[in-house]
Parts: sequence; structure tokens; C-alpha cells
Amino acid sequence: SLEPVEVVITDTEVILKSIYFEFDRSNITQQGAAELDKLVNVMDRYPDMVIYVKSHTDGKGSAAYNLRLSEQRAQSTVQYLVSKGISKERVSGKGFGNTEPKVDCRANCTEEEDAQNRRSEFKIIKR
Repeated sequence: SLEPVEVVITDTEVILKSIYFEFDRSNITQQGAAELDKLVNVMDRYPDMVIYVKSHTDGKGSAAYNLRLSEQRAQSTVQYLVSKGISKERVSGKGFGNTEPKVDCRANCTEEEDAQNRRSEFKIIKR
């Protein structure tokens, strides 16, 4: 699948390269921080923009565990953006566990499909 070289801004979302988390972790990685810094730059350029972070997991583990992990990842992402100077009124987030897979492969996912399902999306609430 293709990934943007730079940030892509559509009418409904800001698209970054995938922000990966370590297995069973919710902390922002160095690679993730570099991508989130691009979002900070976009939000600095558009001071009225409000973002809603949607974090997802793959299908491994229980539904309750995945929901909790994705919520922790969403909150880590929001906290990172706030730590970089984005007002907490301009960014919120929620975890969706594995309820909205990008690739609906159920229990037969390849490693690549699992990786595509472990993602964060950045929806534009207000531009």
C-alpha cells in the first residue's frame, strides 16, 4: 500500500505515514513522534483546526483488552500533541479496539494485514 511522503490534508482527515506502536505498548515511538510533529506543524498552520484521533488495534487479544489498549494509544497521542503546544481544546481521541478494521480479515490476518489494522487516524472536526 502507498503511504504519503508528506502530510495529505483532505476535507475530512489529515493523513500521515502509519504511526506504529510497539506490541502491547501505548507509548509514542521515535518514528511516531516524527509523524506527529508533522501534524503539529499542520495544526500550527491552521490555528482553527480541531482534530479527533481514532486509534485502532489488530484482532489479536480479547475485545476488552484491545479496546483498553487502543484507548491508551489514543490518549498517548493526544498527550503528545498537547505537550508540543497544541491546545487540549483542539484535540481529542478515542480508542476503537478492533471494531473498525481497515482490512477485514478476521482471525486469518497476515502480519501485513494486522499492521494495517493497528493504526491511528486523524479526523478533522473543524477546519
